[in-house]
Amino acid sequence: MPLRIRSLRGALLLCGGILVSIPVSGVGQETTSLRVAENFRREPNGVVLARLNPGAPLEVVSVDGDWAEVVLEGWTWLRSLRASTIGLDLRVWADGGENLRAEPAGRILGRLEEGTILTELERDPAWARVSRTGWVWAGSLGEDVAQQREASPSSQPSPGTEAQAPPAAGGFTSTGAAGGPILATPDGDTLAVVEPTGDLEVVRREGNWVRVRLEGWMWLPEGRSTPEGASAEPAAITPEDFADRPEAYVGRVVRWELQFISLERAEAVRTDFFEGEPFLLTRYGGSTGPFVYVAVPADRIAEVEGLVPLERVAVTGRVRTGASVLTRAPIVDLISLERSRE
Repeated sequence: MPLRIRSLRGALLLCGGILVSIPVSGVGQETTSLRVAENFRREPNGVVLARLNPGAPLEVVSVDGDWAEVVLEGWTWLRSLRASTIGLDLRVWADGGENLRAEPAGRILGRLEEGTILTELERDPAWARVSRTGWVWAGSLGEDVAQQREASPSSQPSPGTEAQAPPAAGGFTSTGAAGGPILATPDGDTLAVVEPTGDLEVVRREGNWVRVRLEGWMWLPEGRSTPEGASAEPAAITPEDFADRPEAYVGRVVRWELQFISLERAEAVRTDFFEGEPFLLTRYGGSTGPFVYVAVPADRIAEVEGLVPLERVAVTGRVRTGASVLTRAPIVDLISLERSRE
């Protein structure tokens, strides 16, 4: 019995060990591109599958309020992929993910996260053309999509109601009837899910994101302590701890006093970053300490552009890797930064 592989632009028929491409008609998606760097997610506000560069082409499936369902397609290195247990799809196997390119060894469109499931469209001796459907922030796409966003019923106030101004810092807001997740950072992991109509205090606003404070109670019987070997103090973890087990602390939040050296943009050779991704070059413990890279979200560049070389800063960040491929220095994703008042 022939085994069929479904894809958006076509299908592959596996028969007698030979893959035959069969065109599929009726796919009339609109092609657009990203205006800025953006996350590509499994669902709106969900798990990040890839981080895409400005100009990355996408096919728009639908627009739902502030989010657009899109199809991402490109080429990736075959050696970084493995067969997935889900059908005949592929999974990104490489540590730290892999680049997605416009063509084999071509322009980098973004970086796929490790573990991302992909559909294979065709294969070159060393490369695979793959696709994946996901979601991006609609405001980061072209003007044509922005117009669809404004016309989307999800973005319009309900009949008989007035649009409310976004909550300001110091005020309170409600999650509404749908509830919603609280993320560690706009690009980070889910820390908690707030039930529908939950009330939150707005601490700070940055564009469409707000930092919130939630108060409540949890069950913690007397006598329960922190598990042996675990520390509630992020500062107890230092870059030296990564030497023997660089992956042991991935995802942990740390707070370090660092000495700022310069604001840099990652070159293509720095495969732990996206090409062009901004980061701070710093040292832990002063001018003779180990180097630490602090990845800075594109929308937070203004916060760090005024830093002065050799200035000391307190950085709270989430560990991306304990040892970068190129220099073995740790990389943390910026959560917050405080300048020294000395």
